[in-house]
Amino acid sequence: MSTKKPSLSAALHEASGRPPSRPEATAGLFVNAAAKPGTGRQGTKTVSGHFDPAVSRQLRQIGLDHDKTVQEMLAEALNDLFIKHKMNPIA
Repeated sequence: MSTKKPSLSAALHEASGRPPSRPEATAGLFVNAAAKPGTGRQGTKTVSGHFDPAVSRQLRQIGLDHDKTVQEMLAEALNDLFIKHKMNPIA
C-alpha cells in the first residue's frame, strides 16, 4: 500500500502559510510558458546547470514570494541576459 507524496511546491506553499493562487502550483506540474497549449515539452530543449543548494532554496523562495515558477523566473533571467547581449528575448 503506497501513498502519494505531496509535491514540493505544495509543501513549500503550506510551509509559507499562504495558499497557492494557481491550482497547478499544488499539482507538481511545470508548464513551459513559451510552448503552445497542448504541446507540453514537445519541441523544447532542457537547459540546466549545477549550483550550490543555497541557490535552489533562494530561487524557490523568490518564486514563493512572487508567485512564480522556477521555469518562469529562468525564462525572465534568460531574456534579460539576451537583451543585455543585444539579442531577441526568446525564452
